Amino acid sequence: MSDRRPRTPVRTLLIALALCVPPFYLDAFWLRVGLFSVAAAIGAVGLSLLSGTAGQLSLGHAFFLAVGAYGYTWLAGEPGPGLPTAVAAVLAVLLAGAAGGLFSPVAGRVRGIYLGVATLALVFLGHHLLLTADSVTGGFNGRSVPPLRLGGFAFTAGEPELTVLGVPFGAEERLWYLAVALLGLTWFTARGMLRSRPGRALAALRDSETAAAVLGVDVARHRAAAFVVSSMYAGTAGVLLALAFRRIVPDYFSLALSVDYLAMIVLGGLGSVAGATAGAVFVTALPLLLSRYADQLPLVAAPGTADGAVGPTEAARFLYGAAIVVVLLHAPDGLHGLTRRLRDRFRAARRSGRGSGPHARPSAPPIAPVRPEEHTP
Repeated sequence: MSDRRPRTPVRTLLIALALCVPPFYLDAFWLRVGLFSVAAAIGAVGLSLLSGTAGQLSLGHAFFLAVGAYGYTWLAGEPGPGLPTAVAAVLAVLLAGAAGGLFSPVAGRVRGIYLGVATLALVFLGHHLLLTADSVTGGFNGRSVPPLRLGGFAFTAGEPELTVLGVPFGAEERLWYLAVALLGLTWFTARGMLRSRPGRALAALRDSETAAAVLGVDVARHRAAAFVVSSMYAGTAGVLLALAFRRIVPDYFSLALSVDYLAMIVLGGLGSVAGATAGAVFVTALPLLLSRYADQLPLVAAPGTADGAVGPTEAARFLYGAAIVVVLLHAPDGLHGLTRRLRDRFRAARRSGRGSGPHARPSAPPIAPVRPEEHTP
């Protein structure tokens, strides 16, 4: 009987090596698409832990993304404390977690649609603060984001000049490896959390709070902890988004962004780390690709034109809205569940094919049941 465990490190190593290749072959546009997708995947994993695993509806994910992005920009920039950028990035993630901790008493006692409405208030409150706190956020025009520096190395173009295998490494190439490292850390911590005792407790809360309480799970404490952890994932995604955008504005962190994140985890599969990543890549990359190839697509207008056609962003929302309907009707467990079922069918078909081949071992004839002898008087 084969053991599948040794294959996991090899598969992980192959995926890591494959993710190191794109900067040597892709241009800046595709790397930016990858950066935005990876940042969205980190935030989507956090929301999947909250909504998919713990069963809590949240419409305020954009607020915690904004806390991470603007927290880093203010802590590392001028005006602001001007802290070292690495310290500012860590503090921005902790600041997002603290914001989630302040809201966690509500998250620990409210559930369902009521929690969704409560978190919806965070988005509107945060957007108002971003527009009015000019000294911190820059107001409507936003702020430029200081590049991240680790020692003498800067994640920006030309500081210092860097060429690897004949390929000049600019901001996108350097940020790519930072994003891959953060995504790997996200996968490692999230999957470990799901397999741990707290993860099983959160899954029990999602299935039945009464049964979980009977088993000794502190319902309010675990739900509040899930909200804090999800906020820290969102803060990490916000920092990476700020570094990729290089300038952040309040209008980006709106209710539409929170809805996009809900679409990511529904499409990918609630409670799945891989599914959240796949959904994030689909929802994030689709409008960018439609914008680039709008002049080659029917019924899609190029950005900045006013010819009455549908813009790339609206077209993308229509497409993944239709995808959500299809997924809910035919694959309620999302892309991850659909992929798992297809993989299981392929393995079953391969086993049956091996059993019917010319070199297959002949199966033993079925043993007829032995009829007990009747007693003749």
